[in-house]
Amino acid sequence: MSTTHLVAAAPAESRNRRARVRAARKRIRPGWGRILAWAVLIAVMIVTLFPFYWMLRTALSNNNALYADPGSLLPVDPTLGGFRRVFGLASAEEAAAEGGTTGSIDFWLYLRNSVIVATAITTGQVLFSSMAAYAFARLHWKGRDAVFFLFITALMIPPIFVQLPNFILIRDLGLLNTLAGVILPFFFMTPFAVFFMRQFLLGIPREIEEAAMIDGAGHGRIFFRVLLPMSSTPLVTLSLLAYITAWGEYFWPLLVGRADEARVLTVALGVFRAQTPQTGPDWAGLMAGALVAALPVLILFIVFGRRFVENIGYSGIK
Repeated sequence: MSTTHLVAAAPAESRNRRARVRAARKRIRPGWGRILAWAVLIAVMIVTLFPFYWMLRTALSNNNALYADPGSLLPVDPTLGGFRRVFGLASAEEAAAEGGTTGSIDFWLYLRNSVIVATAITTGQVLFSSMAAYAFARLHWKGRDAVFFLFITALMIPPIFVQLPNFILIRDLGLLNTLAGVILPFFFMTPFAVFFMRQFLLGIPREIEEAAMIDGAGHGRIFFRVLLPMSSTPLVTLSLLAYITAWGEYFWPLLVGRADEARVLTVALGVFRAQTPQTGPDWAGLMAGALVAALPVLILFIVFGRRFVENIGYSGIK
């Protein structure tokens, strides 16, 4: 190429580069709609996260000082006394000096009970709900759709309606004040869990199942060796949902788990609240306990939250 052509091409290339830069700037320039959307998102985040901040602020405050400056956005006379009282590390004199309850709870025992209950319920629900979903989604048997419809209608029944029959059953089985009594009514399956897994299994091509049958696999082997490994993503989502629900359960454990060996952390916090000093509620200790009780669920949601949100849409939940 001649020198004349090179000189002529240089300005054209420079103009094209400047045009591309202007176009890129125009594309990334935020419009009023984007600014408004970000403003709304930030406002929603502040409203959502503020209660957790207020819990932390109260937990780090001196309980006596809280009544002197209840509207402060920062911890009032900062101290770790609330956490020490929850963990049973503070003496009665130290608790009384900060206006906290002089009673204590066996935090580690109740934490262990909560972990056992939530883990057992999650394991049972995920396994048995997946098996029921496989029967409704992949097997052909008379009355399948009618049974599934009746099963799903259980979603419309308020849980409070089944508390009394369940209590009578657990009492007659001699399981009051035991972890088994707390776990059993939630152990096997729930209508939502079955529906959730069924929606995913319906989307798996039948050719995969037919190929496994040609190789001599039965329904049990197909379920455990083929479909379950393919369902790892919705299984994680369902496990997270079940664990959060089981961890926060309060009314049923309160009914059947009053003894220390069967008391879970949510019920124990109610007991801690009842040990109210004469000067007023121990808000610092109560918020410290609630914050510590919420940490496992918050950690789980932070770790698996993105997968949870993605898979609700992927599994067909509208």
